[in-house]
Amino acid sequence: MKKQWILYVFLLHCALVNAQIERMEPPFWWSDMQHHTLEILFYGKNIAQFEVSSTHIPVTNIKRTENPNYLFVSVDTKDVKPGKYTFDFLKNNKKQFRKIYELKQRKVGSALRKGFDASDVIYLLMPDRFANGNPENDSTLDTSEKVNRENPGGRHGGDIKGIINHLEYLEDLGITTIWSTPLLEDNEPVYSYHTYAQSDYYKIDPRFGTNDDYKQLSYEMQQKNMKLIMDYVTNHWGSKHWMIQDLPTKDWIHFWNDGDETGFKRSNYRMTTQYDPNASKTDATGCMNGWFDNTMPDMNQQNPLLLNYMIQNAIWWIEYADLSGLRVDTYSYNDKESIAKWTKAIIEEYPNFNIVGEVWMHNQAAIAYWQKDSKIGAIQDYNSNLPSLMDFTLHDAIMVMFKEETGWDTGLQRAYTNFSFDYLYPNSNNILVFAGNHDTNRINEIYKDSIDAYKLAMALILTTRGIPQLYYGDEIGMQGNRDIKGDGDIRKDFPGGWAGDSKNAFTKEGRTANQEKYHSFLKTLLQFRKNTPALHFGKLVHYIPQNQVYVYFRKLEAQTVMVILNNSNTDQIIQSNRFLEGIENAKTGKNIFTNQKIDLTTTITITKKSPLVILLD
Repeated sequence: MKKQWILYVFLLHCALVNAQIERMEPPFWWSDMQHHTLEILFYGKNIAQFEVSSTHIPVTNIKRTENPNYLFVSVDTKDVKPGKYTFDFLKNNKKQFRKIYELKQRKVGSALRKGFDASDVIYLLMPDRFANGNPENDSTLDTSEKVNRENPGGRHGGDIKGIINHLEYLEDLGITTIWSTPLLEDNEPVYSYHTYAQSDYYKIDPRFGTNDDYKQLSYEMQQKNMKLIMDYVTNHWGSKHWMIQDLPTKDWIHFWNDGDETGFKRSNYRMTTQYDPNASKTDATGCMNGWFDNTMPDMNQQNPLLLNYMIQNAIWWIEYADLSGLRVDTYSYNDKESIAKWTKAIIEEYPNFNIVGEVWMHNQAAIAYWQKDSKIGAIQDYNSNLPSLMDFTLHDAIMVMFKEETGWDTGLQRAYTNFSFDYLYPNSNNILVFAGNHDTNRINEIYKDSIDAYKLAMALILTTRGIPQLYYGDEIGMQGNRDIKGDGDIRKDFPGGWAGDSKNAFTKEGRTANQEKYHSFLKTLLQFRKNTPALHFGKLVHYIPQNQVYVYFRKLEAQTVMVILNNSNTDQIIQSNRFLEGIENAKTGKNIFTNQKIDLTTTITITKKSPLVILLD
């Protein structure tokens, strides 16, 4: 009878705790963190009525908001060893219930983890459209939108297991790093597959898998010396986020009095207002505080509780999933002072980490403003602390340059001009270079399935300065036009990623002859790049294009790579003596595509509409 009574009391205690605390975030933390002052969010019905104490972890502050369902409890974890600790919730000095909180042991060397850099090649994939490894999670009871592969804008069933199943394919291709579009839960009733309207920042979308699955993906990648980048969204959350449904504070989001009933008012998208000394405050506010879309409430990072929540969440995922980088969506739409604090806090925790921000602008000065230690930003006493950026100006050039003859500012001159502005960047080698991504028309659509244009574009991306990023499916010639057919057309399913697919482009046998032409060229170039340090960190020396031929060198210590891009419709012969600064004393080199020796002492012949990559002897 006594045992039954003890069991009854225990179950009653558990029920009381569960009734009072519905959420606890972060769900756990780690000992020996630089970020040792931890703010734990406790959420539950009228939980603000309680005081909180702990015997072993000092409680330094308790913050309440106008919403009684929240408690923000600050604790100091410095010098607290790994283990499970209790928080007592009291009312009128009487203990009402207790909650267990765990500090875990950090992985050895975690703080000094090495982020992605120019030695890597990043493969951007959309998990819903890459491969379906577990059909059982295609639809789940706790998410609204169900699988419908016939709908270009619907859920198709790709998941984390599908990525894990094809790591060998990516490794064989020569990929070192994966950037997946967001994997956190997006519970919007439609268009949820892109997951940029997230509804839970501590939970992998169950249609992709579990938190453990994500951690397993990172582990499996590390066994292959591969790195994982998380796509992180700070500017906006999803309208179905549990906190948006019950706001902690009225100013948790930007609510527009002249907006609709939800407070929605669309951003003016004029990012120039972030640095324009002549911009009106009204326009600047309209950019930063306007909503990106009506299902994406704009977050108020000036709220210190929210900003700290975001800092802790990002650190939690880096530590939990052992990440090598973050890609930050719509970086320049955030409150710029707050996002700089967010970025700085992460880099202070992980000094060798890398974060790349999406700053979708169309001139080099505007983009360079946002890179860490920018002299342009310093004019306004601003430092974003952001290590890496995306080279959208190069992307703009690539979309047209191989269709044009080279003139004063057209054709290959666009590439030359783009790199001539590198003096604006504090670190031009820590910039993502790409020919396309999930928001742009596919490169093979732009050039109408031209293998020649594809080879020129890929050769440029993979041999110039910076960190190359490829988009899934480009390696087999996939096409798609967003402007005419919508987002679904540039985000098609990778053939072979689903059981029953008629073609399987993950295997050589399953690829068509045309797909194999794309794939084999890229694989040769990627495998060469992987083992060629000059293409990672070598100095770029380039020459003004002549006769539609662009020549440049990557030089690192004793290693030199010469790249020749011929955009002409005829074979070209170039005189070697013009390039002696790059060639120096080398007499011969090796064509990396054919392994043939090339004489560098007189002239070099390059085939029409093709790249030539030469490793100098």
